[in-house]
Amino acid sequence: MALHQVGDVAARVFVRFEEVFESIRLLREIVSRLPTGEVAMALEPRQGPSMGAGWVEGWRGPIFAALEYDGDGKIVSCHCHDPSWQNWPALEHAILGNIVPDFPLINKSFNLSYSGQDL
Repeated sequence: MALHQVGDVAARVFVRFEEVFESIRLLREIVSRLPTGEVAMALEPRQGPSMGAGWVEGWRGPIFAALEYDGDGKIVSCHCHDPSWQNWPALEHAILGNIVPDFPLINKSFNLSYSGQDL
């Protein structure tokens, strides 16, 4: 786990580099352990109205998506939750005590999604 005691821009950039290197290491380990054989299979569509939800780890944090289908298999509603929504308050705390010209640098170091939908 990439951890640093300071929370300045340089430390956050350094954490990202460490996370990239750890991700590459994990991918190599996972790929080396994959079994041989089929990697995909066909799924039969469900009959009637249904709902589904999924949760995956994104580079900003957990991403949640929920879908609701009607009886014809068309999407009735979709809810996507980007982790930036939880991280915006952290940016507020990071800028406290800094001067206004530092805001763009601090803001971009968090690299949060403005729309919340850049999944």
